[in-house]
Amino acid sequence: MEDRFIRTFVLFCILTIVFGILERFWPSIPNQPRLRRGLGTDILYWFVTPMVSQILAIATAAILLLPFYLLIGRPLELNSILAGYGPIAKIPLWQQGLIVIFIGDFIGYWTHRINHRMPVLWGYHAVHHSAETLDWLSAVRVHPFNDMFSKGLKAVPIMLLGFSPLAADLYSPILSSYIAFIHANVPWHYGPFRHILASPAFHRWHHEMDRRAWGKNYAGLFPIFDVIFGTFYLPLDKQPREFGIDGETMTENFIGQMLYPIHYWKTLWQNHKANKQLLEKES
Repeated sequence: MEDRFIRTFVLFCILTIVFGILERFWPSIPNQPRLRRGLGTDILYWFVTPMVSQILAIATAAILLLPFYLLIGRPLELNSILAGYGPIAKIPLWQQGLIVIFIGDFIGYWTHRINHRMPVLWGYHAVHHSAETLDWLSAVRVHPFNDMFSKGLKAVPIMLLGFSPLAADLYSPILSSYIAFIHANVPWHYGPFRHILASPAFHRWHHEMDRRAWGKNYAGLFPIFDVIFGTFYLPLDKQPREFGIDGETMTENFIGQMLYPIHYWKTLWQNHKANKQLLEKES
């Protein structure tokens, strides 16, 4: 646990310097405030996510995998699980990692899309979209349940295929840094390569309040999934400017954001009752 905290702190310091330079000299939105609303909350998320959310995601994956492992007779010893199994276990670990990143992004595309489409899940995912000033640190504003759900659904099929759970872990610092990068306040879209790799402009449009951008750009790394499934949106003549959740300003209090899903579901239920009463009166 101490080593995880130290790695998290060191990465935070490095990225603060790197993205501070990038956002200062190549801003998508010039003069965007650095000491913005919610900064302290997002710094707290930076440490909560790896220390709590990722542990919960691992526990969730373990619970979901247990009946499958028992069914196929896999040993439950740690060394056996970390080694993977079947033909895939014979692939070098670094190659497994590259394959896992691609498969994981495909699964992530659909789990992300589900988070937007299902009200019961949107209550959690809305926390991530609540940032009204989008920068690299906004990437870690994720409700623990949202993180647990998304990562758990990725881990289960990948491990059932026989991949070692260590495979993706090889690239986790790079992936964490890149996810922060695509939230950063920089305008880059990669030109002719914009359909191949997610760029800051691509992902920042996903957070845009403009209705033309709603339901677009779900992929975390490979926009080709959005191209294939008709959700790609990346105008080259302008940059996204307005962020947040439609019709509401969420509290920047950490506990308040943890409890936001309850508030959201309560509002949905009240609206449902009001609509039902209106229909009954009209009939």
